[in-house]
Amino acid sequence: MVEDILADLDIKARSLLVTIWGDCIAPHGRTVWLGSLIELVSCLGLNERAVRTSVFRLKNEKILVSSQKGRKSFYTLTGSGQLRFEEATKRIYSHLPEAWDGKWTLLFTGRREMKSSLKKKLYSELHWLGYGDLGSGILAHPRGNVSSIQHLLEDLGVEDQVAVMQAASIAAPEKTPAHIMVKKGWNLEEIESGYKDFIESFAPVLNQIKNEQTISSKTAFLLRILAVHDYRRALLQDPRLPDRLLPEGWAGADARQLFHDIYQLIWRDAESYLTQILETEEGQLPEASKEFLSRFGGLK
Repeated sequence: MVEDILADLDIKARSLLVTIWGDCIAPHGRTVWLGSLIELVSCLGLNERAVRTSVFRLKNEKILVSSQKGRKSFYTLTGSGQLRFEEATKRIYSHLPEAWDGKWTLLFTGRREMKSSLKKKLYSELHWLGYGDLGSGILAHPRGNVSSIQHLLEDLGVEDQVAVMQAASIAAPEKTPAHIMVKKGWNLEEIESGYKDFIESFAPVLNQIKNEQTISSKTAFLLRILAVHDYRRALLQDPRLPDRLLPEGWAGADARQLFHDIYQLIWRDAESYLTQILETEEGQLPEASKEFLSRFGGLK
């Protein structure tokens, strides 16, 4: 079961470590000894060199910061890294669609005055936050977390080059041709294909877990990480548009329920494996936070 999924998924070391940090380390205090992390991911086919290289890159990207205790190196999320992980956590583990008041958040960028490297970074981050590119330096989202945008603009130092506004249609919501904005800003068919791939890979996994009387804590950890990783890969391409802007039979809803069901069945056994392997500056990995237990409205 695990071997087949590993063979099918094109897993990159850096991306997988981001998944592990968000799902396994951040809920337990955000700090971990590098040696224990290397041991944890060895069962996923990542060798020591790949882990060290990926962690070094995450440090250079100011997502992680390191500290030394004797001969051991420990890594922790930076403040900006923590904010980013919190944003991703809300999207990955939410269990109910958010209400929409019909308003759009619009960004007008001074793209001609902006350095190309900075513009590339800004647009990459905005895409990650779900914003659609309408062209001519205009980006939009039907919700848009203004606080997240303000943090991003401050981090990049472009507050004076991006105008942030909110707008609503002058027509009644049911008569507003919002599909024009959606079609211009996002390729929903491409986004939905990621969800369909996830369902194809993990629907058999759910059936097998239900049929197995017991699975080992190591297998539970492997399945949990692979499920989170593949679902995250699909989800983080999704702008999470309001239901009324999505086509009928949207596969994202089925993928979310499948992910929820798998996670509920194996999270506890996976936690047992984590506490055996991971080590912090204080020693054994502490229990997960209350925020972790509130995932999907409450882990059982």
